[in-house]
Amino acid sequence: MTGLLDELRRQRDYECRLTPDRALQTIEEAHAFLRERGMLTRTPDSSLPSLYEACHEQPYLTGSRGFGSWPATKWPWAAELAERADVHALKIHRSKTILLSEETLALADPICRAELARMEHADPGWRRLLTYLAQAGPALAQDAATELGLGPKELKALRYPLERCGALISRQVTLRSGDGGHVHSSELARWDQAFPAPPVPRRAGTAQATGPADLADHLAALLAAAVRAAVLAPERELARWFSWQWLFSADLVDRLVADCVISRPAPGWVAASA
Repeated sequence: MTGLLDELRRQRDYECRLTPDRALQTIEEAHAFLRERGMLTRTPDSSLPSLYEACHEQPYLTGSRGFGSWPATKWPWAAELAERADVHALKIHRSKTILLSEETLALADPICRAELARMEHADPGWRRLLTYLAQAGPALAQDAATELGLGPKELKALRYPLERCGALISRQVTLRSGDGGHVHSSELARWDQAFPAPPVPRRAGTAQATGPADLADHLAALLAAAVRAAVLAPERELARWFSWQWLFSADLVDRLVADCVISRPAPGWVAASA
């Protein structure tokens, strides 16, 4: 059992680029890394592969937290990757940024689409913002705040849960300022505006997932992809990887193991099935 864990740890070190000799050297390598793993967190916070951890670069400001702990020269890579057509930056990693490939986005799509429908009817404030975007189309955050009569903190309070659950998507944009410089802002869009159709077409006759059991199955598929991305992970982590904890049932991991989608190489650990 120990030998298998050691082998999986070595495989994880290699595939998740956790050793300096595997450091990402170019943004093209980073793009290929994302396509290989299917998902990357921006900063290391779990067993999921991390873009900045794979850079193995000294921090911008040694000893600091937050932005200062990001790689000194490669910190823009997360935003630059998110501008590519086949890369998607979401906040469904419990409000933290996670980059998804097209294939992984397709796994999250049914859940986010259902969350949009649920949240549009669950709270008057959420409904007001989502209705405004449905009518106006994707809008700059400051324009949405002005039209809805909201202050920055009020808008942030509405955005946070919507982005966390995938109902709302934001992307960074750069605007020209009056003095000839530029300012950074966010463009907000509903999930069904960012992705009018499912990223991967469903086969004819396939039913749309709408019930709780169906959504739990979609979460199971996404978790299986996440385990493959991580190679090896503590089992207790899986419930904390994505925002939709109410879909995570006590027997979900047991079902994935029983279906040979993932394996338990040792008590308390999960890995991708061979």
